[in-house]
Amino acid sequence: MLYPKWVSQPTQILYQGFWAALDWLYPPFCAGCGKPGTLWCDECQNASNPISLNSICVHCGQVLPKEQRICAVCRKNPPPYTAMRSWATFSGPLRKAVHSLKYQQNMGLGIKLADHLISLLDQLNWSLDFITPVPLNSSRLAERGYNQSNLLARPIAFARQLPFVPGSINRTRNTASQVGLSATDRLENVTGAFEANRKIVDHKSVLLVDDVATTGATLAACTQALLSAGAEKVYAITLARAIFKNSDSGGV
Repeated sequence: MLYPKWVSQPTQILYQGFWAALDWLYPPFCAGCGKPGTLWCDECQNASNPISLNSICVHCGQVLPKEQRICAVCRKNPPPYTAMRSWATFSGPLRKAVHSLKYQQNMGLGIKLADHLISLLDQLNWSLDFITPVPLNSSRLAERGYNQSNLLARPIAFARQLPFVPGSINRTRNTASQVGLSATDRLENVTGAFEANRKIVDHKSVLLVDDVATTGATLAACTQALLSAGAEKVYAITLARAIFKNSDSGGV
C-alpha cells in the first residue's frame, strides 16, 4: 500500500507503520472492486467523480450549474457552518469504499482515502485551530469498535500539524440512523443531539470531518453545538457528497 508523503513526526511514523504492518500481515483488497494488493486501486480512483470547486454552492458545497453560486436552500436558510466541501460524489466505487470503511472494519482504508481530503484542504483558504471528527452514536461505536470519521480526521491533523481533538464535541443522546429519512426528518433527528466543550472550542476555528454529507443535517447540528460553546468559525469537510438533481435538496 502506498501512503501519503506527509508523515514526518515520530507519532505519525508509528501511525503509518502500524497500518503498513497490517497490510503485510493481511494483504489488502481494493474496497471499490475487490482487486488484490491495494486498498484503493487506480481503476477505482479514475472511476470516482471529484467535485469541482468551480460548480458548487459557496456555502454547503452542493453541486450546481456553473452560473449559480448559492443553492435554493442556502438562500432561504443559510447553514451555520462557514463552508462545507467534499472530495467526490457518493457513487460508484467510492460508495462501496465508504461502506467498507464504515461497516466492514476496513480501518486501514481511512489513511488512504484521507489523502484526498488533505489535497482538497490544500486548495481552500481556511484558517484552522484544530480538527475534530463528527462523534458516533455510542451504540454504533460499541458495535463497530471505531469511529470511521476519526480515521479520516487524524491523518488530516497530521498533515496540517494541527491538534486532533475528538473530545471537543460529544453526543448528548443517541439518535436513529439517518439512512432513509427525509431532509426534514434528518434535521429533526439530530437537532440538539450534540454538545461541545467550551474550554476547548471557545474562540477557535474548527474543522469538522465526516465520511459522507447527504443533507448536511448532522454537520449543521454539530456546528450549532460548537458555535453555542463559543467557537468563532466552523468549517466542514467530507470524503463524499450525495448529489441531488434538484438543488432544493441541498444545504442543511
